Amino acid sequence: MSEQKIAFITGANRGIGFETAKKLGKLGIFPVIGSRNEESGKAAVEKLKAEGIESDFIKFDVADKKDYANAYEYFDKKFGRLDILVNNAGLSFEGDPMASIGREFATSGVSEEALRGTLEANFFGVVFSTQALLPLIKKSEAGRIVNVSSNLGSLTLHSDPSSQIYAVKMFAYDTSKTALNSFTVHLAHELKDTNIKVNSLHPGWIHTELGGSAAPMTPQDGADTSVRLATLPADGPTGGYFHLEETIAW
Repeated sequence: MSEQKIAFITGANRGIGFETAKKLGKLGIFPVIGSRNEESGKAAVEKLKAEGIESDFIKFDVADKKDYANAYEYFDKKFGRLDILVNNAGLSFEGDPMASIGREFATSGVSEEALRGTLEANFFGVVFSTQALLPLIKKSEAGRIVNVSSNLGSLTLHSDPSSQIYAVKMFAYDTSKTALNSFTVHLAHELKDTNIKVNSLHPGWIHTELGGSAAPMTPQDGADTSVRLATLPADGPTGGYFHLEETIAW
């Protein structure tokens, strides 16, 4: 196990996170499933086992600081390091992104619950849990931090009338992903002289509980960019914002 790379994927009990864990496992990386729900997390481990992939599960809620400490203790005692952190867990209080098209009240009418709750999960939780695990990532020979953002976090695209997301305005969710992108840029700059790479990504419009039923891409498709950034070579980019092989404007 000591030579095998270790990956922690939050929100990996289903959807993009699960497919990311599966694809990393097929590359010979040991995936650890982070999930708030113990039953579905353990079920994900069993699904991977049925496909010949060994993995593990730890209860992890990005809003629960006790889980940060428990995760640190788990990785420190079992592996002594963490090679890959995929910050995949996230939520939206505003529902299906495409349902917000043309809803002019979305920004002026956003509730405090939606704004604070979305930022807590998609931004603050990611920042503070990453900070908690960073000492273990620094022990890796090639640390990788992957922040699953969205093209809805791009201010450039939101302000461009010709962009495909111009009419899609979900203030709480969009703001949380813009803030997450800022975290990527700042942490990548702090770690620029280390072997750790930090990047944001847009997985695509994915047919999941969050993405909605009209989305054209599958969770398997959505995992591709996460896996690419999690396995970047030493000369790969850091501090970037990507979808597949394309760079997204901030």
